[in-house]
Amino acid sequence: MPKRDDIEHILIIGSGPIVIGQACEFDYSGTQACKALREEGYKISLINSNPATIMTDPATADRTYIEPITVESVEKIIIKEKPDAILPTLGGQTALNTAMKLVEKGILEKYNVEMIGAKYDAILRGEERDLFKKTMKEAGIETLKSYEVHNLKEAKEVAEIKLDFPIIVRPSFTLGGTGGGIAKNMEELLQIAEGGLKASLTTEVLLEESVFGWKEFEMEVMRDKNDNAVIICAIENMDPMGIHTGDSITVAPAQTLTDKEYQIMRDASLKILRFIGVETGGSNVQFCIHPETGRLAVIEMNPRVSRSSALASKATGFPIAKLAAKLATGYTLDELPNDITKETPSCFEPSIDYVVTKLPRFTFEKFPSADHRLGVSMKSVGETMAIGRNFKESLQKAFRSLEIGVDGLDLKAEKKINTKKLDDYLNTTCTERTIAIKVALKKGYSIEKVHKMTKLDIWFIDQILQIVEIEDELIKSTDMDKELLLKAKRNGFSDEQIGQLRNIKGIDVRKIRKSFNVNPVYSLVDTCAGEFEALTPYYYSCYASKTEIKKSNKDSVLVLGSGPNRIGQGIEFDYSCVHTVKALQEMGYEAIMVNSNPETVSTDYDTSDKLYFEPLTFEDVMNIYEAEEPIGIIVQMGGQTPLNLADKLLEAGVSILGTSPENIAKAEDRELFRQLLNNLNLKQPESSTAKSLDEAKTIAKRISFPIMIRPSFVLGGRAMMVAYEEEDLEPFVNAAFEASPNHPVLIDRFLENATEIDVDLLCDGENVYIGGIMEHIEEAGIHSGDSACSIPTFTLKDDIIKNIENACASIAIQLNVKGLMNAQIAVKDDDFYIIEVNPRASRTVPFVSKATNIPLANLATKIIMGKKIKDLGLLNYKPDIRWYSIKEAVFPFNRFAGVDPILGPEMKSTGEVMGIDKSFEIAFWKAEIAAGQVLPKTGNVFLSAKDRDKNWIGQIGKELNEMGFNLIATSGTAKVLEDNNLKVKMTNKLSEDGINVIDLMKNNEVNLLINTPSGPVARVDEVKIRSEAILRGLPIVTTCSGAKATIKAIKTINSSEWNVKALQDFHC
Repeated sequence: MPKRDDIEHILIIGSGPIVIGQACEFDYSGTQACKALREEGYKISLINSNPATIMTDPATADRTYIEPITVESVEKIIIKEKPDAILPTLGGQTALNTAMKLVEKGILEKYNVEMIGAKYDAILRGEERDLFKKTMKEAGIETLKSYEVHNLKEAKEVAEIKLDFPIIVRPSFTLGGTGGGIAKNMEELLQIAEGGLKASLTTEVLLEESVFGWKEFEMEVMRDKNDNAVIICAIENMDPMGIHTGDSITVAPAQTLTDKEYQIMRDASLKILRFIGVETGGSNVQFCIHPETGRLAVIEMNPRVSRSSALASKATGFPIAKLAAKLATGYTLDELPNDITKETPSCFEPSIDYVVTKLPRFTFEKFPSADHRLGVSMKSVGETMAIGRNFKESLQKAFRSLEIGVDGLDLKAEKKINTKKLDDYLNTTCTERTIAIKVALKKGYSIEKVHKMTKLDIWFIDQILQIVEIEDELIKSTDMDKELLLKAKRNGFSDEQIGQLRNIKGIDVRKIRKSFNVNPVYSLVDTCAGEFEALTPYYYSCYASKTEIKKSNKDSVLVLGSGPNRIGQGIEFDYSCVHTVKALQEMGYEAIMVNSNPETVSTDYDTSDKLYFEPLTFEDVMNIYEAEEPIGIIVQMGGQTPLNLADKLLEAGVSILGTSPENIAKAEDRELFRQLLNNLNLKQPESSTAKSLDEAKTIAKRISFPIMIRPSFVLGGRAMMVAYEEEDLEPFVNAAFEASPNHPVLIDRFLENATEIDVDLLCDGENVYIGGIMEHIEEAGIHSGDSACSIPTFTLKDDIIKNIENACASIAIQLNVKGLMNAQIAVKDDDFYIIEVNPRASRTVPFVSKATNIPLANLATKIIMGKKIKDLGLLNYKPDIRWYSIKEAVFPFNRFAGVDPILGPEMKSTGEVMGIDKSFEIAFWKAEIAAGQVLPKTGNVFLSAKDRDKNWIGQIGKELNEMGFNLIATSGTAKVLEDNNLKVKMTNKLSEDGINVIDLMKNNEVNLLINTPSGPVARVDEVKIRSEAILRGLPIVTTCSGAKATIKAIKTINSSEWNVKALQDFHC
C-alpha cells in the first residue's frame, strides 16, 4: 500500500542536546527522517533545541523551531503550524517522553494531531517496566524476576522479602540507564532507588534479579503494518550483563550464538514487536542468556529508533531511520527498495560477510573524582566503529580509532595497566579490562582463569590470545617476511604496532610493507554479502586480494572527520565536515569522507560521494590517499584529530588544502604565537612559556598569582587550570606537560572578572569576513565550550568591537588563513587581550551559522578551494541581526555521583542548546530550560557566596525578594542579606546539628540554588550541596554573572509572554 495521502504536514520531535545516553545518533536519525519524508512530498516542521545538528539547518525541514523540547513549546508549535501528525520515534527518549505527555494532557486530541510511528499504548507497553513484564507473560516470553516500586518504602520491602542482593535498579522512561544501578546492599539500594524514582517520567523503578555475568545480545528489528518483519542484525555484547550496552564492546554479527539460540531469539523478537504493538518502524530488543544452562530471558525493548539502530545501520548499510519514517506514513517493507543495491526490496534481511566492532569512548580524565567502574548507568560520551574481515582485525582497528594514544591492542595500551593490580582489573568492570586481559594472557593466565574472573565468553578471550601469539611471532622472528607481515596485517596490526614489537619506526614498517607489495584493498558494505552488486560506495579496508573501489573522472577531495565524540570534540565538528562535503559537491568535486564514528551524519552512506569507515591515523588516511589519489585533504573541519595528522601527511607528500600546517603550528604553539602577537603589537596577558617545572615556578613568581596554565596542542581546555597560590602550581604544571608531552606550557596572568569574547571569521589570505562575535555570559576563566554566550554582544562598546575585529583580521592575514579561524579574547577595563587563536573550524561554527544565517563551514570550504571573500559577496557585508541568540552548555554531572559541578578552564560539557528571541532575557530563559535548568517563577532560593562575592549577593537577594521569592542562607550569607534589610530563613551548615540545605532539598523546599565556590579547591560541604542539587534536578548557578542573567530572565518571564518562532522567519 502506498503512502498515506490523508496527512500532509508532519511535526518531528528531535532529541535535544548531546548528553550521555543520547548523542548525535539522533541527529543522524532525524536528518534521515526529514529527508525521507520531504522526498515523499510531506511538509515537515521540526522542534529541536540543539544548534550543532544538521537536523536544525533551515534547509533540512520546512519549518525549523530551535526551542526547548517541552510540552508547552510543542503545543505552541502545533497551534501555529497545525500539523496533521506528530512523529516522536526518531528523537530518542526525549521525543518519546514529550509525546507521551502530549497525549496524557489531551493536547494531541484537542488539536486533532495523530501520533504516528508508534501508538501511545505500544510505547507504554514497551517503556513502562511492569506493563512490559505483563505483556511478555501474555506472549509466553520469559523475563527476569522483578518488582515495580513507586517509593523507597516499597523498595525496602521488596529487598527484604522478595529479592536477594545484588539487585538491579531500572527506572522507567529514561535514557542510557539514567538513575539506574546495581545495589549490593540496602544502603546502596535506597540511594540508587531514590535517584531512579526522581529520574523516571512516571516515578517508578523496577527492582530486578541480578544476572551479572550472563551473555547479552541485542536484536535490531523492523516491522510494518502488514506484519512484514525483518531482523537487521544481531549484536553481541562482548562484555557480560552488568555493563550498560552503551558502555560495552559490541560486535555484529553475533559471534558466539548457536543457530538454535539465534532462531529462538529471532522468533521471540518478532513476537515481542507484535505483542507490544510496534507496527511501523524499528525497535531494539535486548536479551540475556545464561552461559551454562542456556536459560534465555528478555531484558527490555525500545519501541523507537535507538543508539543501537544507528550502529546497526552503519554496520549493515540498512537505513533504519529512513525506512522507519516511511513506514510511519503507510508504506510496507516490500514497497521500499534497498538503497545500496537498488534492486532488492527492504524486506530482504541484511547479510554481512565481515565483522563490526564498536568501542565506547570515555572521558574520565575530565572527572578524576568520579567512580570509573562501569554499571547499568551509561558513562561513555562517544563511540567508534571498525570493520574487518575477522574479529581480531575489527577489534584492533576499533582500538586505534579511539584516539587514546594507542595503535591497536598494543604495547602502549599495556602501559595503562598497573600489573600489581592486574587481578583487580579483571575482577571489576573497568574501562581497561580488555587491555588487562591481554596483559594477563601474556603473563601466563589460562583462558579458563580469565573467563572465571571476567565472565567474558571463552571465544573472545581466545581471540585476544591469538593477538598475543602473533605479537610473539613478530618479536621472535629474525626476519619479518612477507607471510608474517601479511598475517599480522590481516589480524589488525598497524604499522606503528608492528614497529613497537620490532623496535623500529612505524614509517619503516610501512616501507617494508610497500617493498613486499602488502597493501590494503577496499571492500564494499553491501547488505547482502556480495550476492547483489552494491551501487553505494561505502568502503572498509582489509588485506584481501581484490579491491572494489570504483574511480570516477572527477577531481576528488578527502575530508577528514573528527572521530569518536568526546568532551571537547563532538557533533559541532561533524556539522562542519558535512557542510564541507556539500560545498565540495556544489563545486563539482567528488567528496570523499573518512571517519570512524557510527553516530554521525557524515558517516551516512549518502552524505558524501564516497565513505571510508576507517580509523583517523596516518597509516589509514595515507592508504586511502594512495588508493584514491585526490587533489588534496581538508584537515581544518574535524577538530584537533585531523590537525594532529597534518604535519606527518605533509611530510609524506600529501597536499593539505587551506591553512598550511606551518601556520597552524604558529597559532597552536604557545611560544610562536606569543612572538606573532608581539610583532603585531597586540596585547596578551603577561606570559611566558615553560619547558620544566622549575621554569614554571620562576615565571609564576615574576608574573604573580593568580595564573593560568595552558598546554599546547590540546582541545577542550585539556589540563588547563587557574593556580591561585604556589601550592597549586606543581600538580597543575605536571598535568599540563602530561597532556601535551614535548611541547612548552604557557603561563599567563589570569585576568579576574574580565569578559570573554569568541570570534569566528573567514579569511582568504587577503580579506576577512567576521562571521560572529560572541560575548560570554560567565566571566573569563571558564572554558568557552562551557560558558553561555550571546550573539550579538550585550555589554561591549562599539569602539571595542571595532578594535577586536581589526585585531582578529590582522592575525588571520598574518597567519595566511585560508578558511576558518576562531579567536578568544578577554576584555577588561576598556582594553582587550588575545588569549588564543585556532585556525580551524571551532565548536561555535554551527551556532554562529544558525544565529546569522551565514553557512560558515560551506563558505570556508569554497575559500579553501580557491574562492575569494569578494566572490562570495561577503566583502564589507554585515548581517542584520535583530534578535538575541544564546548558546548554553549541557553537562553530564548527573552521571557522575559526587563530582563537583563547578566550571573552570577545562571543558566538561557534552552538548549545547540555543535560545533565540528578540529579548535577551527570554532567549536566555529558553536556553536554560532547554539545557534542563528549569528556572522557577516563584519559590525558595538558597544563596551561598564566597567572601569576595558577598558585595553582589545583597543586590541579587533584593531582586529575588521583590519577585516574591523566599531567601534561605547559612549564617555568613544570611548576615549580608539581613544587612540589606532582607528577610531570610537561616539554615545550618552541614557540619552543624539540625536542618540543613540538603534536608531542605530532600523535602522539596528549595527551587533554585545560587552557590559560588570558595576557591579553586572546593570545600567538602560545597561539593555535597551542589552534587545533591544535581541529583535532584534542581537548577544551580555557580557564577556571579550567571546569577545576574538568571534573575533578569526570571523577572522578564514573570511579566511577559513568550512565543515560538521558526528559524526561517527570523532569517526572512
